[in-house]
Amino acid sequence: MHRLRRHFLILLLIGLALSVAGDARPPVNGQALAAKSLPFANGEQLVYLAEFKRSLLRGIDVAEFNFSAMADESKGLPQLRLTGDVASKGLFLKLVGFRFHQHVDSIAGAHPITVMRTNKLYEQNGRSWKSEATFDHEARKAFWTLHNQNEAQAPQPSAVEFSEPVQDVLTVIYFVRTLPLETGKTFDIPLSDGGKVWRFSVSVRERKRLDTVLGNVNTVRIEPTLFGADGVVRGRGSLSIWITDDARRLPVKAQLKVEMGTFDIKLKKVSYVQTQ
Repeated sequence: MHRLRRHFLILLLIGLALSVAGDARPPVNGQALAAKSLPFANGEQLVYLAEFKRSLLRGIDVAEFNFSAMADESKGLPQLRLTGDVASKGLFLKLVGFRFHQHVDSIAGAHPITVMRTNKLYEQNGRSWKSEATFDHEARKAFWTLHNQNEAQAPQPSAVEFSEPVQDVLTVIYFVRTLPLETGKTFDIPLSDGGKVWRFSVSVRERKRLDTVLGNVNTVRIEPTLFGADGVVRGRGSLSIWITDDARRLPVKAQLKVEMGTFDIKLKKVSYVQTQ
């Protein structure tokens, strides 16, 4: 069961990565972009469905992802408010006695995109954990606290140093989308999660047409390097994400391959909410 939980945490990471949309570009001539000028800050709502495939088991729904992004200038500074939510789904998980839910809220600066605060909730089979992380960009330190909701013991905070522009699991692909994704390019990015900091790479592999909920569209395939002894996720595996190669830059598909099988995550619905 621990192994299953570990792979669903990987699924969550993929789902959060898929929360990116829009055709963001870096500031021109050093000028800062306001949060509202970023295309993915327009109140977009994305829904994805994850399916598990292995041997005779095909097309089994195992999780649903919901994401939103919008501008937040309530404190006078251009910021992004990002949310990601994933929950177990389907008869298969009920049969094996595994249920989970994870919710992440992130606040990020808009120029450049970099995480400022992360709040996470994880629930599994009647147990729950909360974590909070704040990022001091002057001291370049992240302060992280984990709360076990099932234990009376006081949480023990920890601190870790980071380099800029640091990201969390929800802001990282927003940041990637501000980069010029040319085939053959690779980007190295610092990522903070669980009180630790990793540097991982994102490679731009190819352009390809795919049949999606949006129709038959041109896409760009990227590969985040998450696996390995020094990676965010230990063990063997691979991850690919396909993003539309147009002004929308909508992530339409992800595929995770690990020892226990293959997970396909596909975009099912796009909607928008009115923002001020």
